[in-house]
Amino acid sequence: MTQQNHLRGVLLASSACILWGISGVAASTLFINNPHLTAMWLTQVRMISAGLILLVWGMVAGKHPFKIWHHRHAAWTAVSYGLLGLIPVQLCYFEAVRVGNAPIATIIQFLGPFIISIYYFLFKHVTPSRIELIGMIMAFIGTLLIVTHGHLNSLAISPVILFWGGLSAIGVATNTLIPRTILPKYGALTVTGWGLLIAGLLLTLLQPMWRVHLTITWPQLGLLIVIILLGTVAPFLMFARSLSDILPTTASLMDAFEPLAATVFSITFLNVQLTSFDFIGGLLIILAVMALSLNTHKMLHFLRRRRAHSSS
Repeated sequence: MTQQNHLRGVLLASSACILWGISGVAASTLFINNPHLTAMWLTQVRMISAGLILLVWGMVAGKHPFKIWHHRHAAWTAVSYGLLGLIPVQLCYFEAVRVGNAPIATIIQFLGPFIISIYYFLFKHVTPSRIELIGMIMAFIGTLLIVTHGHLNSLAISPVILFWGGLSAIGVATNTLIPRTILPKYGALTVTGWGLLIAGLLLTLLQPMWRVHLTITWPQLGLLIVIILLGTVAPFLMFARSLSDILPTTASLMDAFEPLAATVFSITFLNVQLTSFDFIGGLLIILAVMALSLNTHKMLHFLRRRRAHSSS
């Protein structure tokens, strides 16, 4: 991994997260202006539309997206990516935005890198460093401040927000880890396109979007297009591509830009009011996740040694 590739991966992942933050604000605006709009419907439209766009783009670019179905492992990985990665990271996040607001939803979702760190500890036997343990304590305190606003005997936010936000944090981890093994061979267009399309179609089995009767105004249609193109196609493609250059923990570190973007745009355009506890808690979580990056080179060196040893 060269320094140039690492920088490219960081820029791609950070840009993707900024666009995701903007997407959350656009979704929040839709939920406010159209009370009949559900997170399920929005997620289905977003996934199916974006998935088809990416797959058509892949065919035009000569990526041969159907080749992924010729190999059982790759096919199952694509299905797992859609079911266990993309559905929680999108549907659960939109549910958290719908019942709460974009900044709080994205801050809770930002706990995802710690789930990745736990995964590496349990399955790759990478022992957490002292700075990681300190980061986990900081993240816990930050989450506690947001959830309780300093009053430990009561909740400052709805348990429903915490539930959906927690599931979306798990989605951040699975969305980052699952497709990593097939991305180098099949590419981000194919993997992300099939993952989105599969996830969207699976959700229609639970609640077909064509049975939902909605009245969409032209401004709301514009926001929907922004969510599909700038909030889904572009960032998922960029984030998936970044995983070829950087580790999952580093890519998830760039998620710091998502709550920052969501907070700035929510305060600016939606007049969302956040308390000092929300800001302090969010800052603690962001700083805690940044502490994970200090262990990135150690983890990369360890994984390279394991790979070299297994191949010898």
